[in-house]
Amino acid sequence: MNAVSEPASESRSAETDAPLILALPKGRILKALGPVLERTGLFQDGSAIGEGTRSLRFPTLDPKVDVVRVRSFDVATFVAHGGAQIGVCGADVLMEFDYPDIYAPLDLGIGGCRISIARPVGSAGEDNAAASSHLRVATKYPTITRRHFAAKGVNAEIVHLHGAMELAPTLDMASVIVDLVDTGSTLKANGLRETDVIAHVTSRLIVNRVALKTRPDAIRALIERFRDALQEKTA
Repeated sequence: MNAVSEPASESRSAETDAPLILALPKGRILKALGPVLERTGLFQDGSAIGEGTRSLRFPTLDPKVDVVRVRSFDVATFVAHGGAQIGVCGADVLMEFDYPDIYAPLDLGIGGCRISIARPVGSAGEDNAAASSHLRVATKYPTITRRHFAAKGVNAEIVHLHGAMELAPTLDMASVIVDLVDTGSTLKANGLRETDVIAHVTSRLIVNRVALKTRPDAIRALIERFRDALQEKTA
């Protein structure tokens, strides 16, 4: 005998009753986000979900919202694929993956940095590089990098690295790197100089578009809590 399927109305009700999942990034963005989380009322202490614990999922002061802590590059993937309904990630991640299932309603104005091109000190400048039709670039942003150089008529050969990009030019793996830059001190310490800014980056609140349609009231209420928290900071 075939199993009786769950009525669609009951399935939707169970989904609606489940806590919203808010995906947050590990690292510097999460640290900067701590005071904002406190002002939303989700946490009494925003550092409670910091790097001092191995747990990846956390309850909040709101029983209708749980938090998961994931790699910064994975937040958008969790939200786009429905593992989380809402999240916080850098604009660099949105630019790199460009998920159509993600809506970014709010710029949180934290985690400010830039995606930049850097090359060894004393090497040929930007003008000489632009004159070439081919350039080897070390980066964790292949999409952003190819798009930027293609607009200049340059074919960017990507050396895809997830870290230690600064080593690539000194080890003859690439001529330049494309990476996130904050103070520029890491570049300087490794004999590189910033030559061009591709984009300025801040962190955004992002939402799964399907979830926004199926749970509009809950998600919009959470967006407003973040918006109010930002306004409270500037008041």
